[in-house]
Amino acid sequence: MRFVGVTLLVVIVVAAGVSPASAQNRLPPDAPRPIEAGASLWAEELTSMEIRDAIRAGTTTIIIGTGGVEQNGPYVVGGKHNDVLQTVLPFVARAIGNALIAPIVKFVPEGSIEPSPTGHMQYAGTISLEQATFEALLTDICRSYKAHGFLNIVLVGDSGGNQAGMEKVADALNRKWSAERARVHYLREYYFEDRWSYTYLKSLGITQIDRTPPPGEPQDRPADWRNGIHDDIYYEAQIAVQDPKLIRMDQRLKGGQFSLHGVELAPISKTIEIGEKLAAYRAGITAKAFQASQRRMGRN
Repeated sequence: MRFVGVTLLVVIVVAAGVSPASAQNRLPPDAPRPIEAGASLWAEELTSMEIRDAIRAGTTTIIIGTGGVEQNGPYVVGGKHNDVLQTVLPFVARAIGNALIAPIVKFVPEGSIEPSPTGHMQYAGTISLEQATFEALLTDICRSYKAHGFLNIVLVGDSGGNQAGMEKVADALNRKWSAERARVHYLREYYFEDRWSYTYLKSLGITQIDRTPPPGEPQDRPADWRNGIHDDIYYEAQIAVQDPKLIRMDQRLKGGQFSLHGVELAPISKTIEIGEKLAAYRAGITAKAFQASQRRMGRN
């Protein structure tokens, strides 16, 4: 009987694609952590054991930010939305509490790829996903975090084209998981409430002027396109927190162009301070929206 049992174990292990020797040499998922835990809000900067232990200790919220790679005019790099998320998501995680941040989803729908590119895909360097690809990717990311014990899966998107897909994924998974504790919180307020922080920037004394607005619209208005370019103080300030090179500070200073829509960006310390204030402001909006979503769905 013992021989039969051992043989059966070997068959099961081999069928799973793992040799008996390698299975014996692998740490089990519940192995104790041999060193003190490192510290980071970013899940990709933590070990598997650190994430496991954080979940056990009550960190059961994971924030998934979707950005994009698109054209942003002559001054700002294509990863604009991803760079903004790098700045703002730690503020969001701290405002929510007991939360980690997933790796940023850097590729999103940006327009048709072929036969004729549309939207941002008309400009070099843009990367676009089909809507179905984006939704499938998000779905599997959410499912992965649920499998490991996260109960609140938060979706926020820094670009307009991401919103419908995130909402669709959240609705579908919440229906599927209706009898379980895990919930997906699509927080539209992150993007839509005081869009581009227009009102908040005005409160800081920052007014952006579009010299050629659409017919019948004022020069000073909420917009993501001004003076022919897809650029804004909202984005540039938060990106500068990461690195002023990403908004081409040196080249613009050299060419006497370190301003945007009538707003002077020097000294850079001032612009970085504005970026940090914007991140804290967006985090407050997002945390409030998360709390409201928890109330609607039932707290975890």
